[in-house]
Amino acid sequence: MRAVVQRVRQASVMVDVEVVAEIGPGVVVLLGVAEDDTPDAAERMAGKVARLRIFENEVGRFDRSLLDVSGEALVVSQFTLIADTLKGNRPSFTGAADPDVAEPLYERFCASLEEAGVRVSRGLFGARMQVALVNDGPVTIVLDT
Repeated sequence: MRAVVQRVRQASVMVDVEVVAEIGPGVVVLLGVAEDDTPDAAERMAGKVARLRIFENEVGRFDRSLLDVSGEALVVSQFTLIADTLKGNRPSFTGAADPDVAEPLYERFCASLEEAGVRVSRGLFGARMQVALVNDGPVTIVLDT
């Protein structure tokens, strides 16, 4: 499982012309599920995202988590994060989980974030989405389980 976590001031997801999710200050999580991922991995990743200290304290140091600042999370499934680009110029996605495996793990990740106390908004699994965000910092972290 791989997550790209971006600290944002605001973010939204559109499908066709409809806004399906939006948040204020918090994080956008682009989540890639690999074929060998488990519910335990989803729960560990959610805990890591919830406790990741990427928000600044009074003196400007990264010392606060999403939980500490009562931030929101917008979670978007993105199988392309599991791309293998070692050979040639065309990415291979053979390591990405099939949708029937990936979707329950994506939902487990979101539910675990909610159980930790984070307000979660979701993209539409499997849809072609337009993600708009204002990256704050910019701060972008890549996490792997």
